[in-house]
Amino acid sequence: MNTELTTMNEQPQFAAARRVNQALTARVEKRVLHWMAERAPRWVTSDQLTILGLSAQIGAGLCYAWARWNRMALLLVIACLALNWLGDSLDGTLARVRGRQRPRYGFYVDHMVDIFGATALMCGLGFSGFLHWQTAVAMLVAFLLLSGESYLATYTLSRFQLSQGLFGPTEIRLVLVVGNLVLLHNPYCTVLGHRFLLFDVGGVIAAAMMFAMAVVTTVQHTAQLYRQEPLP
Repeated sequence: MNTELTTMNEQPQFAAARRVNQALTARVEKRVLHWMAERAPRWVTSDQLTILGLSAQIGAGLCYAWARWNRMALLLVIACLALNWLGDSLDGTLARVRGRQRPRYGFYVDHMVDIFGATALMCGLGFSGFLHWQTAVAMLVAFLLLSGESYLATYTLSRFQLSQGLFGPTEIRLVLVVGNLVLLHNPYCTVLGHRFLLFDVGGVIAAAMMFAMAVVTTVQHTAQLYRQEPLP
């Protein structure tokens, strides 16, 4: 009986995965976040920052929807993206600087927040009228495919890929900021003599790239795991 209770109360083994971030802004961002974490007020917690990041991303989606009737709401989207960066990027750094890490809890919550936040953002874009619903759904599906591959690779390879090539979450936010500023001027662009919604063109390219990266990394990681676990 005592053996059973001991087994039930034991915490599962968890090995933190090696974090890999090769994005354009990674080095500068790391220094900035560390500087901010060291100077953050003691009452600020990682959980509060996570909630801020999710709330801001939901707010960005709502502001995109509002921009259908008032294009100036795109400026509020930019403000929400800045708050999302602050909450989403600083929560983990703050925990590491203060020595208050909860690896399993942090990994699970952080990435479920990413999934819900991305869904809210894509829904807002779909309502905005700045791109077609099909494009928003394609981007969301491609994001979820790439995210799922990344999470599975984290578990099986003990390596968490924070960026894909030179692009990470911060670079995506910067692209959205620039796109919003362009939308304020003109939501359309011309490609090969045809007029398209700017975000439709960007969204199709983004979805295609994410889907291609998901396929390529899946093939690479499958081959790597096949070599690492040969049949006897």
